[in-house]
Order: sequence, then C-alpha cells, then structure tokens
Amino acid sequence: MWLFNNRSLTKSGAFAGVIVCMAVDVCVIDLFMFLFRAKSPLRRSSRPTRTSTPPNHQYQPQDANRAQVLEEGPGPVGSPRVEWLAREDVDHDDSYYNGPTTSSLPEHWQSFNTAAGGAGSFSRQTGGLSAAAEPSMTNLAGLSAANQSPEPPLNGNYEAAAQHSPGLDLVRSVAVASTSSHHFNNPGSTALVSQMPGSPLAQHKLIMPSSADKLADTGKAIEQAATMYDDYCRVITPENLLTEESEEVCAMLVECLELRRKWLFKPQLTPEQRRHEQEAAVPADVDPEPFSYRPLPRSNHTYAMVDGVVRVWPDKRSVPGQDLFPLPGTAADFFTDMHRVLRYASLGPVKSFCHHRLMLLEQKFNLHVMLNADKEFLAQKSAPHRDFYNVRKVDTHIHHSACMHQKHLLRFIKSKLRKEPDELVIFRDGKWLTLKEVFESLRMTGYDLNVDTLDMHADKNTFHRFDKFNLKYNPFGQSRLREIFIKQDNLIRGRFLAELTREVFTDLEASKYQHAEMRISIYGRKQVEWDILAAWVVGNNLASNNVVWLIQIPRLYNVYRDQGIIENYAQMLENIFLPLFEATVDPSSHPQLHCFLSQVVGFDMVDDESKPERRPTKHSPLPQDWSSKHNAAFSYYAYHIYANLYTLNKLRESMGLNTFSCRPHAGEAGDIDHLVSALMLCENIAHGINLRKSPCLQYLFYMAQIGLCMSPLSNNS
Repeated sequence: MWLFNNRSLTKSGAFAGVIVCMAVDVCVIDLFMFLFRAKSPLRRSSRPTRTSTPPNHQYQPQDANRAQVLEEGPGPVGSPRVEWLAREDVDHDDSYYNGPTTSSLPEHWQSFNTAAGGAGSFSRQTGGLSAAAEPSMTNLAGLSAANQSPEPPLNGNYEAAAQHSPGLDLVRSVAVASTSSHHFNNPGSTALVSQMPGSPLAQHKLIMPSSADKLADTGKAIEQAATMYDDYCRVITPENLLTEESEEVCAMLVECLELRRKWLFKPQLTPEQRRHEQEAAVPADVDPEPFSYRPLPRSNHTYAMVDGVVRVWPDKRSVPGQDLFPLPGTAADFFTDMHRVLRYASLGPVKSFCHHRLMLLEQKFNLHVMLNADKEFLAQKSAPHRDFYNVRKVDTHIHHSACMHQKHLLRFIKSKLRKEPDELVIFRDGKWLTLKEVFESLRMTGYDLNVDTLDMHADKNTFHRFDKFNLKYNPFGQSRLREIFIKQDNLIRGRFLAELTREVFTDLEASKYQHAEMRISIYGRKQVEWDILAAWVVGNNLASNNVVWLIQIPRLYNVYRDQGIIENYAQMLENIFLPLFEATVDPSSHPQLHCFLSQVVGFDMVDDESKPERRPTKHSPLPQDWSSKHNAAFSYYAYHIYANLYTLNKLRESMGLNTFSCRPHAGEAGDIDHLVSALMLCENIAHGINLRKSPCLQYLFYMAQIGLCMSPLSNNS
C-alpha cells in the first residue's frame, strides 16, 4: 500500500514500508499454507462439540444430514471449518454453507468481496454470487454451474473433495498470484485476483489442495494465473474535470505541439503508406552492390544559397523569390516561436500540470507492470528462438572513431607495429617517419603497450568534462597516433582505419543481430571534405548489412574563424551543403559522393553544450554578416542546418532519392532552449538529460513521442 499512498519517501520511511510489506507477505503465505492443509480426518470422538448456539440464530436446517452435522460439531480438527469457527469475531451460524457475509469476513477479505461484487454477498442459490453482484461479474460468464466448486463434504473428507475439485488449479493460481502482490490491500493485487474465475471472489467457498507441498511449483502456478485470460489488464484512471486554469495550460501545450507540426519535415509518404514496398531481411537483398555507380540524368533544378539557406528553383528561367520548396518560416519566425515555447515552459501552472501528469503516467506504468508482468514474461518465453542475445539491437549513438573496444584497437596497433614497421605513416617535424620511428620517438615498444597505457576508456573523470572526453580519442595520449590510426584523411589515406573498420563490420555480421549507426564528422572547413570522405568509404568498400552512416557536424565556427580558414558563418554552411546539392542535381559531378549518400540516414550536431552562449533572437545577424570571433548559439546552428536539410530532403524526395533526418546532440548540458529547438525541428535527439529540469518539455517530448538516444556508458551521467 505504501507504494501507492506515498509520492516520495525518505530512506527510513521506505525501509519501514519494505518491512511492513515483508511482514504482510509472511502473513499471507502462512494463511494460505494453513488453509491448504487437509490432513486425514481424525476420529469423531476427538472433535470438540458445540454446547450452545449464539443468540438470534435463525438457522432452519434444510435436511437431516446437515442438521446432524451442526449438532455434532464443526468438523475435524485442522479443517477450514474448525479454524473459521475458532475465531472470536465470527458469528457461529450457517455461514459455512451459505457463504460468509461481508460483516463476518476478516477486514482484508472484505475488500475482496467488495471488489468482486460490490455490496453483494455470497449465497448458494445464485451459484456463488447474490443477484446484486451478478451484473458486475459478467466477465465470468464462461463459468457454468458445472464448473463451480462441489458441495462441501458432509463426512469431513476434505482431502478427497479437494482431489476431485475442478477449480483446484485456479485456487492455487489465486494463492500464488496473491502472495506475489505484497498483500491483500494492494490495489494491484486486488485488480489482478478479482478477475480470476477461481478466486474466492467468484466462488462461494474455498476448496484447498491436499497439502502445502503443492505450492512448491510456483512457476507453474504463475503461468496458470498469467494465462487465465489472453488479454492484458488495462489500467484506467478517472479523469478529473478541468478547471479554467487547466484548460488554459492544455491550450498552451496544444499550441506547442502545433508549432512542432508546423516546422518538422514530413515526408510525402508515411511509413503506413509504404507498406506495399518490398521488404527484406537484409539490405543486400534489395541492393547487393550499394557502391556501384549507376548513371542518372542531370536535373534542370538550379540552386543558390541565400541568407544561409540554399534555395531551389525548377530551372534557370524561374523568377527569383519563387522557391520550389519554401520553408515553413524564416529564422526570425523560428526564434519568435522558440521564445514563445520557452515562455510557456516557465509558467508555474504549466509546470504543476505537467509534473502531475508525468507522475500519473509513472504510477500507471508501475500498475501496468504489476498487473501484466507475468503475461509479458510468458509472451517473451513463448517466442521461439528469441532471447536477449538473438534479437535485433541497434546502437544509434556510436562515434566511428570509437566503434572498436580498447583491446581490439590495442591488438590492431601491435599487429601493425609487428608486420608493417617500415610503413611511412606521418610527416612530422620536417621529416617523414615510419611507424617504427614514431614509436621510437615516443620511447615505446610493442612490449610496453597495454590497455592501461592506451588510456582510451571514458571513465568517471570525463563526466561533465568535454575536454577530457575528447582527449580520450588519442591513443596513449598522443595526437600523432590518433592521426595515424583513427583518421581517414592522413598520409596513408586512412588505410589503417579502414582495415580496423572492416574488422568491426565483420564482428557485427558474425553476431548477426547487432547493428550500428556510425557517426562520422564533416567539419565545414572546405567543400572537398565530402569527396575525401566518400572516396575513403567507397574505395575501401565500407558497406555492411549491419551498418549505416550518420554525419555529425561539430559546432566549431569560432575555431575555424580564429585559424583564418573561413571568414563568416555562411562560408561554413556553404562548405557543408553545396556539395550535397551538386551531387543530388548532377550525380555525375560527384559519383562516389552520390553512392555514399545512399548509405547515410541523418545529420547530427556535436560540441560542448555547457559553454556559455547568448540566446539568439529575431534580431540576430544573418549568416553572411556573422563574422564575429564568437561562436553561434546552439539554436542558431539548429535552424540553419534544419533549413538546408529541409530543402535538400524536398529536392531528393522529388527525384526518388533517400532523405536524411535531423538528430542532433541536445540536452546533454547547457540551457533548455537547446531542447526547445529540438522539439520544433528534430525527429529525435541524443542524450536529452536536461529534460529533468523542465517538466513541461519532458511532457511535450512524451506527447510528441520524440526518442532519446542515450547510452548507459555516456560521457554524461
């Protein structure tokens, strides 16, 4: 009961609640084990006899045998009849035959009686339930009178009667299901047991098994209780009437969801509309050679970047300003809508309403688990050839540079140092160095290498330390080894990384049921980055049925601006998106990039979100005017990446090509406006830890069903 009546407990209160539950569990188990004892009857001379009848006793015997039993005494010692009459709070009348009344039942059994048939009492004439209780038990219509428990034995042979009882297995199921639900007053156990045909709620008497030893097979009893009905138990909670304040809050929440519907990219064909398309167990059945270039005609579309967003026109004769794929709004419109959602999320009534709804959802889920856990467990067991190890598992948040484990990378480095020591791998300090010379300059040999010195495990020291997390990508703490082994743009053209990636693909394919989305970076320093990356992937044939690619864009404009690589923010956007439009409009201009894009599923944004930033407004400068040395804010990046992806997806969709989703890192740290931007623009996000700071956004993410790609071993806990 304490699980439902207390929203939050202190440690001492929780401990006391656990002790109470354990004590009640013991009492319930003792009760059923005691009632299940049906030993051989003793001689009648050893039975205690009744010498008096309680006052106001209105019993009239219906036959001589029954009257004789009442005159001779309650029955054999150890039978349920003796234990019932031994209680001082029980009226010693004929309740054993006509069923105990609500007033004579123990307190925790009265709740069962009320749950089963309201205020109706048990009686023989109605087959176990009074006429008042029958309408509430229509779900037990499948039980005929023949399936009810037989009349209680008059000769005291309860063991023989129990052996031939058709409801014996159901009673055992009730016993085990009840004892596994904390105690009788538990609302979950009441809801579960009250629907069982063989429970004491639907029967007018209890027929117990022959001995307590039959409780040993609890697994079988649980299965019987769980398979009693095919349908799962629904958790229905009453809805209170909305107040004027609640109606205003609901209107605000609906407006936020409408803003998401306004901005989010929606494909022309929904998954339901694509059910007729061919499906395959592996992508190779549809396209066995994904990197085989098939020439496509050039499209007549023209494009150009205007105010940081690529605009597309049908042909060169189109009038400027009449975009073929107009955006839902400008940057100023987006920032205005974002501030509106932020204002709603900061209101006190909105916070209270969303917090209460989230608590209700959590309690409903807990009750669902209590009612249906056994059924789900049995359904899981009934699935042939399926368990945790042979179900499809997809890692949607894995960086390509960290796709291998430490031991795998260490073994690969030792192998190359042993087999290819004379390979020229880097140009450093004005001279060319072989792999052996690189390790000699570090004063290291293959014998000195181990996992501890490799030091590429994200431990507790990297929590909330993005700088330390990035340093973990350096083998043995050396940036030159990172360039040699886990970079694709180096002197050896990424051959070592390609071989290592192929080994990871082989391991995934051998396990058969493990899949991954490899995140690989495009920085936006120069447009040729796309061709270099595509040539590396296609040239090394890095395609697998178990792997797809996802592009991540580091938010490092200020770094490139300080280095003099770019002059303004618009140049970074041009370097990222113009090659994609070129490869889409004319695939022959970038054939390898065209093939590589068929294996890309989405775009991501990454960087340290905890860095301080100024929240953008509708008065923020345009990308071509952003030449400051300061980095742009998260939402500024989010809108312009979303806007270009929106136009690119519309163009590729019109040409029958695959589209890309927007799935950034958001809510790992920093301000909650990151999450508001993700709510309006993104299909799902990575992390989302800061949702705990805003009940409104957490509830909106639930209502919009936005997924969170989160890892148990993330760099933020």
